[in-house]
Amino acid sequence: MARKRSKRYRDLAANQNFDEGRSIEDAAALVKQMATTKFTESVDLALRLDIDSRKADQLVRGSFSLPHGTGRDVRVIVFVDDGDKASAAIEAGAVKAGGEDLVNEVQNGFMDFDVAIATPKMMRLVGKLGRVLGPRGLMPAPKAGTVTDDVVTAVAEFKAGKIEYRADSAGNVHVRVGTVAFEADQLAGNIEALYRHIADARPAAVKGEFVTSVSVSSTMGPGVRIQV
Repeated sequence: MARKRSKRYRDLAANQNFDEGRSIEDAAALVKQMATTKFTESVDLALRLDIDSRKADQLVRGSFSLPHGTGRDVRVIVFVDDGDKASAAIEAGAVKAGGEDLVNEVQNGFMDFDVAIATPKMMRLVGKLGRVLGPRGLMPAPKAGTVTDDVVTAVAEFKAGKIEYRADSAGNVHVRVGTVAFEADQLAGNIEALYRHIADARPAAVKGEFVTSVSVSSTMGPGVRIQV
């Protein structure tokens, strides 16, 4: 069933030619211009990749520190069995840190967090949360920078604007790159830096074109195609 769009959305879309690719700078400025809601909308980047996500050698997943941050307070939890490290993680900005007790808390329904970090030793316990965290994209993974012994640095990085990304089953990557409160050049800087990072992360097994389309949009606005 086709998604029903609001009159505001249809009016915005009617005044623009979204089939025409724009520069990153123009796209960022247009997204800000079209964000007319009464709340601060987030801005998201969408990339379509020509990959076969069923093949292990074509998986695209990682983490990246946006130069201008994400514009939101990221809630981080840390799975660690060392009391001193747990205390240090809390001081660095984690909302919770603990061992088996925190694993059980998450298993019993606690999900008030955006990023989960774990030490390698804790993964034997965190692994049983796969059915809970996996579908939400919150399962700690070495490639995403969320399995590490240096939990203090990891917490600080994610609080400062480090993001995780992962291609879905259709080869799409959706990532928050800021809010409409950002200056246009800040949004453009985040978009360009992330695009270049993902383009450089091209799996060796992928032949031909890798990034087939890129667009940016605010929470309630239409997507603006970027010519890259």
